[in-house]
Amino acid sequence: MVTKTQRGESVVEARGLTRAFRDFWMRTRALAVDHIDLDIRSGEVFGLLGPNGSGKSTTIKMILGLLRPTAGRLAVFGRPPTDVSVKRHIGFLPEESYLYRYLTPLETLDYYGRLFGLRRVERRHRSEQLLDMVGLSGVAHRHVGEFSKGMMRRIGLAQALVNDPEFLILDEPTSGLDPIGTKLVKELILDLRGRGKTILLSSHLLGDVQDVCDHMVMLYGGRIRAEGTVDGLLQDTEHTVIRTGRLNQKAIDRIEEVLQASGIAIEQVESPRQRLEDLFLEIVEKARLERIATSGATEGGHTADFLREEKEDAVDLVDRLQRSDVASGAARVVVETEAAAPGPSEEVLESLLSEQEAAPTKAKTSPSAEPTPSDVDQSMIDRLTGGGDSEDSGDQA
Repeated sequence: MVTKTQRGESVVEARGLTRAFRDFWMRTRALAVDHIDLDIRSGEVFGLLGPNGSGKSTTIKMILGLLRPTAGRLAVFGRPPTDVSVKRHIGFLPEESYLYRYLTPLETLDYYGRLFGLRRVERRHRSEQLLDMVGLSGVAHRHVGEFSKGMMRRIGLAQALVNDPEFLILDEPTSGLDPIGTKLVKELILDLRGRGKTILLSSHLLGDVQDVCDHMVMLYGGRIRAEGTVDGLLQDTEHTVIRTGRLNQKAIDRIEEVLQASGIAIEQVESPRQRLEDLFLEIVEKARLERIATSGATEGGHTADFLREEKEDAVDLVDRLQRSDVASGAARVVVETEAAAPGPSEEVLESLLSEQEAAPTKAKTSPSAEPTPSDVDQSMIDRLTGGGDSEDSGDQA
């Protein structure tokens, strides 16, 4: 039986991963990634940090199979990153959103849904849910070329999720987003992690990484300089913070006397301030409650329903692909065909069964229109396979 990748298993495994860029004479011009080891586990949010030119984007491109490693070993779901069948289970938001200017958000998501072999009804259903999730339902029929950078990033995020990926790669997902969009992205990341998704996050906004990541590595010069959990890396072992209600000066003086008796001095006394992000969101929420109109992005809705579902036929890539290695050529074609076209929904199957059971009754009432067994079988085949290209041709009409 095909099962889903289990939490804690390796989604990405790299050993001695190296990428050098060479000139015409094969001399090393830049060593972008220098013998790094990575383990990204299923169900975690993994942070990839570092200054510009530290090797983050090069590492992501190798994981996606866009660049080949110069040395070392790299596996994604236990397979080489260049294996096309693996890419079906990956969602990617690049650092810059490259979208067709004259398509609407609905048409954009429909286009990417076609690339993943989704049926027309499913594409429409997912597109509407995703646009609601990223707060763009109100501008679903405007051209993408009219949007701001932040709104383009929201569409890019929806595009990265249209195939319901097991592994999501986000490169600077909050770049260009306002605090509302940033909050939406962080909440979505945590929500997807709770549903078993694996997420690789690369960002220069360290506060965002700190809020959502379980594990992180810091790169510099193509090498890993620090690695660990967020709590382990950020723990300050030199200070102790005691948080109370507001104290008057007399209480502070008495506390200082107690501390001085132990040889400890108060380094600083201050009143905490509200975070600017919290103030911004408070003002926006007040305006929203006053029903002030806006032609831009909104706060966004709940996570798309299809991302919440636990699919019984979720693919364990490692098991399926290992079996395909030993299968015959004919069997390999069958497996790839099934992966390329999702199976019918439960509603379609129930409808077909009902029609098949009702077929004898219809034959008695209208003998002239009695279907032959071959006609019934072909009808079911057409329904199950989408009827060839007829469904998509209806989209184009």
